[in-house]
Amino acid sequence: MIRVALYLILVGLLAYGVALLADRPGDVVVTWQGWRIETSLMVLGAAVLVAMALLALLWSLLSAILRSPFILRRHLHHRRGERAYEAISRGLIAVGAGDIAAARKHTAEAKRVAPAEPLALLLHAQVAQLGGDPEAADSAFRAMAGRPDTKALGLHGLFIESRRRGDHVGAQAFAEEAARVSPSLGWAGKAVLEFRCLTGDWAGALALLEANRRALDKENYRRQRAVMLTARALATEEADRDNAKAFALEAAKLAPTLVPAAALAGRMLAEGGELRKASRVVNKAWDAHPHPDLAQVLSDLRFGDAARDRLKRIEALAKKVPGHIEGALALARAALDAQEYGKARAALASHFAAPTKRVALLMAELERAEHNNEGRAREWIARALNAAPDPAWTADGHVSDRWLPVSPVSGRLDAFAWRVPLTAIPAAAPTIEAEPVPLAAPVVAASEPKVDGVPAVQRQMETPPAAAEPVDAAPPVRRSRPGQPMKREPVIPLVHAPDDPGPDSVDGVEPQAAPQNGGWRKIFE
Repeated sequence: MIRVALYLILVGLLAYGVALLADRPGDVVVTWQGWRIETSLMVLGAAVLVAMALLALLWSLLSAILRSPFILRRHLHHRRGERAYEAISRGLIAVGAGDIAAARKHTAEAKRVAPAEPLALLLHAQVAQLGGDPEAADSAFRAMAGRPDTKALGLHGLFIESRRRGDHVGAQAFAEEAARVSPSLGWAGKAVLEFRCLTGDWAGALALLEANRRALDKENYRRQRAVMLTARALATEEADRDNAKAFALEAAKLAPTLVPAAALAGRMLAEGGELRKASRVVNKAWDAHPHPDLAQVLSDLRFGDAARDRLKRIEALAKKVPGHIEGALALARAALDAQEYGKARAALASHFAAPTKRVALLMAELERAEHNNEGRAREWIARALNAAPDPAWTADGHVSDRWLPVSPVSGRLDAFAWRVPLTAIPAAAPTIEAEPVPLAAPVVAASEPKVDGVPAVQRQMETPPAAAEPVDAAPPVRRSRPGQPMKREPVIPLVHAPDDPGPDSVDGVEPQAAPQNGGWRKIFE
C-alpha cells in the first residue's frame, strides 16, 4: 500500500512538472562556432533524453563486444560443470546399485570433463573399491589427501584401505594424522583411542579422552574413563599397588555399576583393612549387576573368617536380589563350604527345572558331599553336558574367562558384557528331582505276596535304586516322515557382519566367510 501511494505521488509530480513546462515553454539559444540554434525548452529536454539513450545503447554494444571472450568462457565452464555434475551423479547412483560397468563409464566421463573435481576423485575411489582394485582406490585417496579441501576424506579412505590390508601400523598413522589435522573428526579420535587401548597405552588413551571431553556426553565420558582406569589399575597392580588402588577407587566412583572396577576396588580396600568401604562399594555394584566376582570379594572380605561367617554375609547379599541365579549360586557355594547342605539345596531348588551348567555341577558336588552318592553326582554331570550355558564375558562373539577392557576382535572399548553367549537353545530335559510319572499301572495278581498291605511288586517299583546309572541326555530329534532318518533340530550358525564401510560384494559375488574352527571364534575376512 505504501509503494502504491509513493508511485502515485511520483507520477503526480512528473505530470505537474510537464504541465509547468508546457505552460511556460521559454526559448533556448545555443551559439557555437558560428552555429546558432534556437529551440524551446521542451524540445531540448527531449533531445537530451534521446541522446542519453543512444549513448547507453552504444556503450552496451561496445561492452558486450569487449566482454564476449569472458562470457563465452563462463558459458563453457558452466556447461562443463553441468556435464560433470550429471556424470558424477549417475556414477554414484551406479555405485550404489552395484552396476560396475555403468559406474566405470560415468567415472571416465567425469575424469575427462572435470578431473580436478573432489567428487570425481571420490567417485573414482568408490568405483575402484567396488571393482576390487585396492591400488587404484589407494591412489585416488592419496590424491585427495594431498589437497587441502579433501584431506580429511582422503585420510579416512586410506585408513579404511589400510585396515582392509591388515596394515594396523599404517591405519594408526593415518588416524593420527587425521586427528591432528581436524580434531573434530569423530572416527579419527575413536580410531586413535582404540589403537592406544589395544597397545595398552592407557596413559595416552586417558590423555586423548581428556582432550576430546567436550565431544562426549557426561555419562559416556565417565564410563569410558572408568573402563580405562580399571584397565590401568589391573595393568599396574603388581608393579605399583598404591597407584593401582587409586585408579580402581576413581573408576568405582565414576561408574559404580562397573563390575570389574567394583570388584578390584573392593578387594584392594579389604586388603588394606577398609572393610566397611569395601562392603559398600561391592554392595552398590551388586544391586545393579549381580556377579560371582562381587560375591567372591564379599565372601573373602575378612581374612581367616570361618565358613559360617562367610555364609552369613552371602545370605544378606542374596536377599538383595531374590530369585536371581547369581545370588542362588553364591549362597549355595557358601552353604556348601559351611556344610549347610540343606540351605545349599534350598537355594538351588528353584533352578532345578532348567538348570544351567554351574547349577548342575554344583548339585553334583553337593550330592557327593552330602550323601556320597556318586550315581546322583554323575547324573548331574550328565545334565551339565546339555544344560543351558551360564553368562560369561562376551564381546563380538568372543567369550573370555575374564573381563577385558577392549574387544580382541573389533578393538572396541568397553565391549565386554556379562551375558549368555549366542548359542543353540537347548531342549528342556526331565528334572532329576521331579516325581516319576508311571507309564502304566502295574498289574498285580491276587496271589501276589504283600508287605505291610502293599504288593511286593508295587513296592519294588516305588523304591528308588541305591545308585542310578548315569543318563546322558541328548537334544530332541524329529522325524518328518516314516522311514526317513532322524534329524536333529537345525542350529543357526554365527554369521559375521562386516563393519567395513566398503562394498560387500564384487561383481555380484558375495564374499565367502571363513569356516569357524570350533568354539566361539571371530571370523576374520
